[in-house]
Amino acid sequence: MFIIGISLQSSKYLRQIFIKSPLDNIPGPPSKSLIYGNMKEIFGRDAWPLYDMVTESYPGVLKLAGPLGHRILYVFDPVALHTIIVKDQYVFEESRWFIKANQNSFGPGLLSTLGDHHRKQRKLLNPVFSIAHMRRMLPTFYEVTHKKGIEDRVAGQGGPVEIDVLSWMGRAALELIGQAGLGYSFDPLVADSEDDYCEAIKSFQPLTTNLVFFRRLHPYLPDIGTPWMRRKMVELFPNKSVRNMGKVVDIMHTRALQICEEKKKLLQQGDEAFKDKVGEGNDLMSILLRVNMVASDEDKLPDDEIVGQVSTFISAAVDTTSNALSMTFSLLAKHPDVQEKLRKEIIGASNGGEDIDYDTLVSLPYLDAVCRETLRLRPPITNGFRETRKDAVVPLSEPITGLDGSKISEIFVPKETTVLVGIYSSNRNKALWGEDALEWKPERWLQALPDTVSEAKIPGIYSHLMTFLGGGRACIGFKFSQLEMKAVLCLMLLKFKFELSDKPIKWNVSGIQFPTVGDSTKPSLPMKLSMYKESQE
Repeated sequence: MFIIGISLQSSKYLRQIFIKSPLDNIPGPPSKSLIYGNMKEIFGRDAWPLYDMVTESYPGVLKLAGPLGHRILYVFDPVALHTIIVKDQYVFEESRWFIKANQNSFGPGLLSTLGDHHRKQRKLLNPVFSIAHMRRMLPTFYEVTHKKGIEDRVAGQGGPVEIDVLSWMGRAALELIGQAGLGYSFDPLVADSEDDYCEAIKSFQPLTTNLVFFRRLHPYLPDIGTPWMRRKMVELFPNKSVRNMGKVVDIMHTRALQICEEKKKLLQQGDEAFKDKVGEGNDLMSILLRVNMVASDEDKLPDDEIVGQVSTFISAAVDTTSNALSMTFSLLAKHPDVQEKLRKEIIGASNGGEDIDYDTLVSLPYLDAVCRETLRLRPPITNGFRETRKDAVVPLSEPITGLDGSKISEIFVPKETTVLVGIYSSNRNKALWGEDALEWKPERWLQALPDTVSEAKIPGIYSHLMTFLGGGRACIGFKFSQLEMKAVLCLMLLKFKFELSDKPIKWNVSGIQFPTVGDSTKPSLPMKLSMYKESQE
């Protein structure tokens, strides 16, 4: 089965070496290798210089070399992005390997479906993420963030204490999506140890990075035999990461089933049964199950798709938000003047340390500016994959010069072309954001943005940014993520002062960028924390 997959994938790529393509006239960096093309550069942990180079040197579109001569179109031109993300979004669908890998990891959740199937799920899920529901979740966000796990380690120490902020933000993000999203508590945020599920969630993203090659083979691997037989093949596969991923998926699926079964039993007992439960029935999963119960037969989701949403919610919500929060704290430590200005705004809104109400929280201008600027400059996800399901034409905002000297105002993109949506590059495009686009400047959001930004009509769902994508596959939980970030930032800055560690910190390119100490492969962000009130005495 594995050999069949490699053969099919190789034959698909090798054809491109001998067949000419309209993309051959598109400029791009030279290929470094016939076997890997530019892929080791663009997906390596140290790929930031290459991303910066292509963003600075190319006018919104370029050709990259994939494995074995495969052509990849890298796009951050706003007009081209609108065609890919919105206008022709069902031509430029998620890559087959992405969908198949997610099906095997999460089940048939929102990240694992396409076309009408995806639209049906999204139709049922959209109301679950309404602002009205977000309001009801804010007290849960505060309750989780008030846990004293970090405070017990910092208070009374007489000075800064080194804390792994990434680890604690990851645990907090899991507990926040657990309580507010699923009505389930994963981690009391007190002890240093975590249960097997928390460990599984933490290891999922690093494993996907290790399995990039195998994930791309998914569409070409036939579903031979029974599920039991395929599971045994994974258990015996001669690759440790594959075997570990099998264990992680089993743990995630078992807990997802448990959560859904418990919720369904409570719903059958009526609202009274939720009174002493986590979230009291106001969590996203309870809302989804209620909506699904009264949906028409045409709109109702089967049980396996409901279960699939559990692991999907967690996978999509934990690392992205926790890493974004960690990046924000890191930037605030690098810019202590910004940290203090933001803290003063929060203190002024909190009436002496009280939890800030929803309307006030979402309208704090400097807090909003800090969040937007961090998500602009350092989006957790660097790019997104798309794959053309048929031949397509992509217009450009301005003509580019082809390798033959001709002017190109639109690009013919053949069927089965891989397209990389340049999230990072779009957010840093100097042609739109100005010469200071590479600087972290929250103040830019306190005044009118350049006309070039508003006129470009960038198709992102959030603040002219591609961070949460756009169109029918935009991040459905971006409001949840924003509220979570703001609640955590407020409470943490009221309690703690953040300083950089003396250790060398490196942010790594990955499916979701992550920090390490130097060249270590273990995700970690040590920072110096001290109690804010103690530091003022």
